[in-house]
Amino acid sequence: MKKVLVIGYVWPEPNSSAAGSHMLSILRLYKRQGWQVEFATPAQRTEHMIDLAAEDISSQSIVLNCDSFDAYIAQYAPDVVMFDRFMMEEQFGWRVEKHCPDALRVLDTEDLQCLRQARHLAHKANRAMTTADLFSDIAKREIAAILRCDLSLIISDFEMQLLQDTFKVDKHLLQHLPFMVDLSQLPVQTLGFNERQHFMTIGNFRHAPNWDAVLYLQQIWPLIRQQLPQAELHIYGSYPPPKATALHNPKAGFLIKGWADDAFVVMEQARVCLAPCALVPALKASCWMP
Repeated sequence: MKKVLVIGYVWPEPNSSAAGSHMLSILRLYKRQGWQVEFATPAQRTEHMIDLAAEDISSQSIVLNCDSFDAYIAQYAPDVVMFDRFMMEEQFGWRVEKHCPDALRVLDTEDLQCLRQARHLAHKANRAMTTADLFSDIAKREIAAILRCDLSLIISDFEMQLLQDTFKVDKHLLQHLPFMVDLSQLPVQTLGFNERQHFMTIGNFRHAPNWDAVLYLQQIWPLIRQQLPQAELHIYGSYPPPKATALHNPKAGFLIKGWADDAFVVMEQARVCLAPCALVPALKASCWMP
């Protein structure tokens, strides 16, 4: 049986973030194709991480900047190694090349981190993003990781074009892999409009653009309440910090709900899902988990 090793930036949390959901989709795809899959990460275990053993996926804790990884990778001897974001390729890519030189090296970019950083800088400066924002130290590191790998998985067609047109990356090094939605997991029947109520939004609070979106919602919500005085906005997301829970205001209908066991359920109960990144140019396209 062919073996794949996935080196994760964090433990997968498919119910917490789009990145976690996307990672689980990839792991399941490997399994469906008959691969032996192991997930390894230097990250701390979390309360919302998925039970990989239940998915028939083995797991391993590894250590940064430690030669114990050398013995581990040599013993596991994977045919494919997939790095979760360029930071993991930086940390472990050279060790993989040294001890498993024949392994195919794949980079799962999740989002392009240099594009995310450029949008973040533009948003903080309250202006539109420029091409100059893209040419950062993060971009140098990320493009270098892409060039070192045999293949990189890119989640959006916008990023595909950006890499080819702006950074001149050979298209043969890139594979467009958007979100893989398992339709069997979607509800067969949904509630009608009259059975739903209120507004909602959802996103991991540890992702900075999600927090920016909550602050933007705080600005526009009074305008919506003027038109709909009985409406409520239910804000879901894992790991809400104290600065988020401090915004909880039942009198204004601005409710910080925190963790949702099932995103589909809370979305089905609402009439409108607000995703303010679609309204703010600097945040547009890769900041909110719908």
